[in-house]
Amino acid sequence: MRTKRIGHGGTLDPMATGVLPVFVGRATRAAEFCENTEKEYIAGLKCGIVTDTQDITGKTLSESNKQITLDDLVAIVPQFIGAQKQIPPMYSAIKQNGKKLYELARRGIEVPRPAREIFIKSIDVLEDTGRDFLLRIVCSKGTYIRTLCHDIGQALGVGATMSSLRRTRAGIFTIGAAHALDDILAAVSTLDTGSAVFGNKEFLLPTDSIFMGFPAAILNEQEALRCKNGAPCRAGNLADGTYRFYGPDDEFILLGEVRSGAIKAIKSFYDPARENKQ
Repeated sequence: MRTKRIGHGGTLDPMATGVLPVFVGRATRAAEFCENTEKEYIAGLKCGIVTDTQDITGKTLSESNKQITLDDLVAIVPQFIGAQKQIPPMYSAIKQNGKKLYELARRGIEVPRPAREIFIKSIDVLEDTGRDFLLRIVCSKGTYIRTLCHDIGQALGVGATMSSLRRTRAGIFTIGAAHALDDILAAVSTLDTGSAVFGNKEFLLPTDSIFMGFPAAILNEQEALRCKNGAPCRAGNLADGTYRFYGPDDEFILLGEVRSGAIKAIKSFYDPARENKQ
């Protein structure tokens, strides 16, 4: 299988490891749904140090020898749970007036950044090694874990920076189901000339797997054809809600919303090339 269309489900910090969903071919149309999903991270919190990048790779701006206990941290954590506004770090890829913030930061320029709405679902302290802690964080899209660590340090009164970061989940995609890049590259080397790793089913999930949280509905041949052509179509006696719609041959056609028996496409995944090959 050859393809020129590849996308991903959300960037990672340069020092981060973990889950990065990759979308291939027609499945790139589903990438936006992954970007907006809940994320889970395991992050190292190093207390007593503040850096310009808000992580351990940056230039140290200040240090404190004040001792922080597990009880101190646990008492602070609840104020960071729930809906809140977060000011993105200067060392980020966000653009302002056409310039990426990290480009300005590297030139020693700091500009005001509007706060962004985020949601922190949970923060659990997994490990305490004295001045360093390991946190499990479940949060919304757009949350900067570096900034969260920095802000926790400010609340503790000693400063803090992110010492490590691993994304363990992006929506439905978990670290347990992930493949290491080295394994994928090794698979590439074993394929015949002209083939691509994406032809290896071991590394691919079906496009509809990202929508397994929604019920499935099977369309008859006539309604499936209408949906494929973008024409108004009906959903029979389905209750109002969001569904995965399939043709009678089990082809995933679209993610759609049913209202009063009518189907409104949220995103079509019908691939005309599939029928042309048949």
